[in-house]
Amino acid sequence: MPSVLIETYGCTLNQADSDIMESLLKQGGIGVTRVSHGSEPKGNDFVIVNTCTVKKATEQRIRERLRAMAHLGSRLVVTGCMAGANRDIIEATAPDASIVSPGNITGICQILAEIGEKGKVVYDKDGRTDKSYYIPASNSAISRIPVSEGCLSSCDFCETRFARSPLNSFSEELILHAIAMNVKNGAKEIELTSQDMGAYGADRKTNIANLLEKAVQIEGEFRIRVGMMNPEHLHRYFDELVESYGNEKMYKFIHLPVQSGSNKVLREMERRYTIEQFSDYLKELRSKVPGICIETDIIVGYPTETEEDFLETAEMVNGLRPTITNISKFGLRPHTAAAKLRQLPGPVVKDRSIRLARMVKKMQQEDFARYLGRRVRVLFTEANGSSITGRTDSYIPVAVNNLDKGSIGKWVWVDISGNSYACIIGKAIGSKLQPVEIRA
Repeated sequence: MPSVLIETYGCTLNQADSDIMESLLKQGGIGVTRVSHGSEPKGNDFVIVNTCTVKKATEQRIRERLRAMAHLGSRLVVTGCMAGANRDIIEATAPDASIVSPGNITGICQILAEIGEKGKVVYDKDGRTDKSYYIPASNSAISRIPVSEGCLSSCDFCETRFARSPLNSFSEELILHAIAMNVKNGAKEIELTSQDMGAYGADRKTNIANLLEKAVQIEGEFRIRVGMMNPEHLHRYFDELVESYGNEKMYKFIHLPVQSGSNKVLREMERRYTIEQFSDYLKELRSKVPGICIETDIIVGYPTETEEDFLETAEMVNGLRPTITNISKFGLRPHTAAAKLRQLPGPVVKDRSIRLARMVKKMQQEDFARYLGRRVRVLFTEANGSSITGRTDSYIPVAVNNLDKGSIGKWVWVDISGNSYACIIGKAIGSKLQPVEIRA
């Protein structure tokens, strides 16, 4: 029986694709091992690397990995966003590697058989498969459910829109079936994922709010986490989305990437909303969804960003105070419009990134410090070394070191005694005590 090792980089959607490949391979009688980055993949017939191409630094790390794997004796297969957008980079880095774009992963068993017979193959055409048909039943507390791939945006800095097909929303009926199946199988956290959750359903005359309205009606005790959604789509269903967040099965969490606090830069990025609209969304969410955790992303050093633009971004972050702010230094991606612009000097980008990161870390630490001395209910989902981690109903990360792996998949009350800018820390005290309500 052939053996396959799968190594995955990038977002939850990539992880969900690896889940599907693992399930299909096992159904085909093929042994599968999943590994973290940097493991030694020796003794396998095939090595599948599920790649990410969002950031230049990630691309460089993957290229180094592919070079190392190309000499291990296993048949190397590259999939993920790099396979969809950067076939030239893969072939220059690992010339003998087979290439399988994300839309073709559901044929992985047949593809590996073909590689075994012929050697290198390339499957890089758009494959508009309804992947919800292939979502496996998870045996863990967390279940990743892909709902679509592709997007409707045309952001000048983004390469992932070239990596996957145009928007391909999966069947609502099959998605709901997958959620119910995984909940029945013991999943407590359902992570709905896609390239852009905000675009879901636009090609099926529906939207994410309609899907959530039906998902929360599924029987069982579980929480739904909605993945990243671009703000440009919210006007189509915002009121219905806010209403769905009132259900107890929804994590009070939303990820809305703003990318810049300057309307000028947003226009130059081809982002289709304004800072004023983004601000109104946040104010409305906080007003109607008590305790909501708002996560956002910011790109520092976009080629047209001036110091004044950067200061507008800092002012926006300071004024709106998202719960979590992810900062990325701009790095040009091949094939994008922004790659053709005159780039800012590296020291300027680095300086702005450091300044904003210092402010964000201080803000997040202050916000998480509000939990000190409080008691919160936590769903524990992961073991990390000597600690067990989980999430509050607002999806705030919590770490404790007085529980074992038997607590994974259970709700436990925790007394909060410490915090960093990244999480809150506490001691588990049981499941019968009453919570203290607080805002995130």
